[in-house]
Amino acid sequence: MNKGQAFKNNLRVNKKKQQQIKFETSSKSFISIIEPYLYILPAMIIFALFIFYPFMKTIYLSLNATDSQGTVSSFIGLNNYINLFKLHSFQNSIIVTLKFAVFTVFPAMIIGFIVGILANVKLKGIGIFRTIYALPMAISSASAAVIWMFLFHPSIGIINYFLKTNIGWLTDTKWGLTAVAIVTIWMNIGINFIFIIAALQGVPRDLYESSAIDGAGIFSKHLHITIPCISPTLFFLLVINIINTFQAFGQINIMTSGGPGESTNVLVHSIYREAFFNNRFGVASAESIILFLILLVLTLLQFKFGERKVNY
Repeated sequence: MNKGQAFKNNLRVNKKKQQQIKFETSSKSFISIIEPYLYILPAMIIFALFIFYPFMKTIYLSLNATDSQGTVSSFIGLNNYINLFKLHSFQNSIIVTLKFAVFTVFPAMIIGFIVGILANVKLKGIGIFRTIYALPMAISSASAAVIWMFLFHPSIGIINYFLKTNIGWLTDTKWGLTAVAIVTIWMNIGINFIFIIAALQGVPRDLYESSAIDGAGIFSKHLHITIPCISPTLFFLLVINIINTFQAFGQINIMTSGGPGESTNVLVHSIYREAFFNNRFGVASAESIILFLILLVLTLLQFKFGERKVNY
């Protein structure tokens, strides 16, 4: 074999090696690109099946008329939305939902904050009280509703007994929303307390000691130290509480079924009634989309204006 032939053979071998190295490099590069997506693939499948598809199906149904079985009968565009805003019952459900949110969100957060402050004191046996304060979170809305129905009973209820009154909490249009709001506040105190007590553990004790030396009182300490230090947690709880309140259903359905006189017919219960009692699935879907848009706007407004006062 002459030198020219040997050179050509070496050139071919080197070329094959370069191609093999290039192929292996490209394969590793391709695997490194798709590897992160493989990790999130199971979660994306679950989201697609149980969130994205139902959401798109709800939008589709809201633009169509349906029969009693929920089958699409005809495309009607935005008529479901237009007709909804003409209905007094729908307008009332939005007003009731907003009132319900005002009645529950801030009281639940304030009580959770106060209870968290009290439970953050280092005392013997304080863990027992922390467990008691957190218990409402472990009780389902159905169980809580049944318990409070007995408490609110006009004749045998313990609430009327202590107040020396005879109020029909669940049958009087003046008190129906208040009664349901009280139950919802009680249910939400647990989750607010847990997050607040966890946030309070991270507040430096030195700040309280320094403020005490400067002569600051207890209210001044919590106003100028506690609230700024746990403001991210408070902001998070504000968003979560508003969303949970707008989605409240179980206690309302069991205790009042939207009554008396639609005084507790919040938007979620209106959706339930339109779909499963009136068999108007297109209308119920349109209400669901409106509820989603309301929550979206409220959340965006909170992040735009509320987050400015958060100290990270």
